[in-house]
Amino acid sequence: MNILFLSLTSYNSVNQRNIYTDLIRQFVADGHKVYAVCPAQKRLNTPTTLITENNAHILRVRTGNITNVGLIEKGISTLLIGYQFIYAIKKHFVDVAFDMILYPTPPITLASVVKYFKRKHNAKTYLMLKDIFPQNAVDIGMMTKIGPKSVIYKMFRKKEEELYKVSDYIGCMSQANVDYLLKHNPYIPPEKVHINPNSIEVEEYTKDYETITEIKKKYNIPANATTFIYGGNLGRPQGIPFLIDCLRANADKPDRFFILCGSGTEYGKLKKYLDDEKPSNVLLISRLPKEEYEVFVKAFDVGLIFLDHRFTIPNFPSRLLSYMQSRMPVLACTDPNTDIGKVIVEGGFGWWCESNSVEKFKEAVDLATKETLEQMGDRGYDYLKSHYTAKQSADIIYMHMEEKIPDYTKQ
Repeated sequence: MNILFLSLTSYNSVNQRNIYTDLIRQFVADGHKVYAVCPAQKRLNTPTTLITENNAHILRVRTGNITNVGLIEKGISTLLIGYQFIYAIKKHFVDVAFDMILYPTPPITLASVVKYFKRKHNAKTYLMLKDIFPQNAVDIGMMTKIGPKSVIYKMFRKKEEELYKVSDYIGCMSQANVDYLLKHNPYIPPEKVHINPNSIEVEEYTKDYETITEIKKKYNIPANATTFIYGGNLGRPQGIPFLIDCLRANADKPDRFFILCGSGTEYGKLKKYLDDEKPSNVLLISRLPKEEYEVFVKAFDVGLIFLDHRFTIPNFPSRLLSYMQSRMPVLACTDPNTDIGKVIVEGGFGWWCESNSVEKFKEAVDLATKETLEQMGDRGYDYLKSHYTAKQSADIIYMHMEEKIPDYTKQ
């Protein structure tokens, strides 16, 4: 089977590790040919490039800048990316007939690409819903549904509806996502929506205490403190002002230490807080290379997840998986609409509180400093292997597409 795989996550090898390349490797292992298309943003100053690795072909398409730019530039680049992808695919995969098209959100503007190749090849289509846009932008004040500026929301909302309609099946990250999607889009037939969560290729892992000691020494982190790490985007969706309030409420307590590793539009607010108030138990590090981060994150005790309390859409951040892979319990501080906290608590590998109560966050941190964290981390690792593997995600796709696409994995 020839699979066209579209995404905004950039990579130059299927051997890199993320939720998409792990899935691509699974498809290749199952005997399929994957034609993956991703952006090479303008700032890299590189041309469109085709990379071939066995049965995986990666087409890195030169596009405008999409990440870490202003809203206007990001919006224009996002609108243009569909045309750029179509042109590049037609040029570089001219003799390929696609059987299936896979694509996550963001962006919704890939609807034009999906529609074009679905019609051209009679391909079947599968949306992996990782983001509900533009409602997420409305929730945190970046768009509005009323007034003169609502035209932007309405334009993107129309594209979102087009993407849902062109998709034969929609795999959602959790039950809350399924419920939200059907409630707010009643034209979608319920039978084409199901759960297909974020997933990775799980590695066997045991903690390396020698490396942990070395990393703590390198960054002057107290050996006896319970360490909490947040790794990822530091932007509006994370509710940085509330995060700062949480850090302030736990400032200078010797039994806990917070590590924040990442970049984003709100990074400057965190740095200003540290520069002004100089808490002794917080370390801020700008984004590390992925390979270095994967070693770094394993050195700490508890993984942190933050989501702005204003969200009405049920986000389910994929960084949860890296914490679970590292045998690390998780403290999620989120809006009440996501069910990530329910999964964590019912799975017995962490804590949850709403992201509008500093006191509840502090109580959860107090609990974590007294828990047997290794046992909780082991439960999270076992839960990961049971629920969130790339093989399971691929099998869900095969199962739902089997009446439309022959199961080539058995040939």
